[in-house]
Amino acid sequence: MVALHPDVVLAGVGATTSVLHQATRTVPVVFAQSIDPVGNGYVEGMARPGGNATGFIQFEYSLSGKWMELLKEIAPGVTRAAVLREPGAAGIGQWAIIQSVAQSLGVELKPIMLTNAGDIERAVATFAREPNGGMIVVVSAASLNHRDLIVGLAARHRLPTVYAHRVFVTGGGLITYGPDIASQYRRAAGYVDRILKGEKPGNLPVQAPTKHELVINVKTAKALALDVPPSLLARADEVIE
Repeated sequence: MVALHPDVVLAGVGATTSVLHQATRTVPVVFAQSIDPVGNGYVEGMARPGGNATGFIQFEYSLSGKWMELLKEIAPGVTRAAVLREPGAAGIGQWAIIQSVAQSLGVELKPIMLTNAGDIERAVATFAREPNGGMIVVVSAASLNHRDLIVGLAARHRLPTVYAHRVFVTGGGLITYGPDIASQYRRAAGYVDRILKGEKPGNLPVQAPTKHELVINVKTAKALALDVPPSLLARADEVIE
C-alpha cells in the first residue's frame, strides 16, 4: 500500500498504526483510535506531533477509574471485581488506574487475561464461585473478539459488568461508558480533508475524545435483580428497555 504512494492513509484500530509507523515515515497517516501514540513513538507530542502521523486517541487512561466507580454505583454490594484485560501497555495502564480507584472503594481486584475462549470461561467461572463479584471489561481488541462469550458469562454467573464499548450493552450487557467511536471517525475524516488540502500532519494536534456515552440496559439490570439508581438513569445518554 505504501508503494502506491497514497496522499494519506486512515488507520483504524488494533495494530494498524504500529504497522504503518514501521512501513513509512513519509506518507501522511491519520489514526482514529490510537492508544498512547506518544508512548508508542508514533508522534513526538500531543500538541505538535512533528512527523507524518496525527489523529485521535481512543480514550484517556483516567477514564478507567470511572468504570470502577460505575460498578459500585450500579451494584453497591460488589466487593470483588474481575478485570478482563490484555497484557500489553494499554492493559497495564488501565489496570493501574482501576487499581487505585478500587482501593479507595474497598474492592478487591482479580485480573483475567483475555487469551482464548476456554481460558476466559474457566477463569470467570472460578472467580464467580465467591460471592459479591462483578466485572470490568476494559478497552481491547481481544474483548471485542470475545464479546458474545463475555456477555454470556456475565449473565450465566450473574455478575454485574461494566464495559468500555457500547456494543456490549446493545448485545445484552449491563452498562457501558466510553467514547463515541463514530464521532472519532468523523473527526478523523476532517483531518484527512485538511491534509488533502495541503496541511502537514505534524502540525495538526493529536486530540482526545470529546464525547462519551453512558448506556444502561435496564432489562439486564432487572435480570440481575439490580435497582438502577435514578441519578444514574438521569445521567444516561441511552437507556435500553
